[in-house]
Amino acid sequence: MAVRILRPDTAFSNAPVGKQKKRVRSEDRDHLAWIRTLPCVISGERPVDPAHIRYADRVYGKREVGKAEKPDDRWVVPLCRRLHDEQHSMSERIFWARYGLDPLRIALALHANSGDDDQAMVILQEAWAVRKTFDARKAAFNPNTGEVA
Repeated sequence: MAVRILRPDTAFSNAPVGKQKKRVRSEDRDHLAWIRTLPCVISGERPVDPAHIRYADRVYGKREVGKAEKPDDRWVVPLCRRLHDEQHSMSERIFWARYGLDPLRIALALHANSGDDDQAMVILQEAWAVRKTFDARKAAFNPNTGEVA
């Protein structure tokens, strides 16, 4: 006999439920100013915008935010204007999957090293290497056969 466990839609969400108040947003103007000095995490272009990552992820302790709410400033990566506009034009998870990057991991690494330009370049160069490998694998994949060339 099969048993089905019914769970509410919010069972695995870390979003506020019901009439819970929004959490106080953590702002860090110095970190945002520093992010603006870095090259784009995807293209390497400048200038950049500090792009807030909105989606939730329990692994990183990143809570869901509402439409009228911005995430804490630690959840920011540098994106050129073109890619920042693209990020907002679609599902954010699909946007990041398209480039093969984990923006929450990058954002936390940058926040932990805020102000350290040398370490930021190590973090961004790693992201660019991951993206290059991802692009190469994507180009070699044949969707008709499922094989990699």
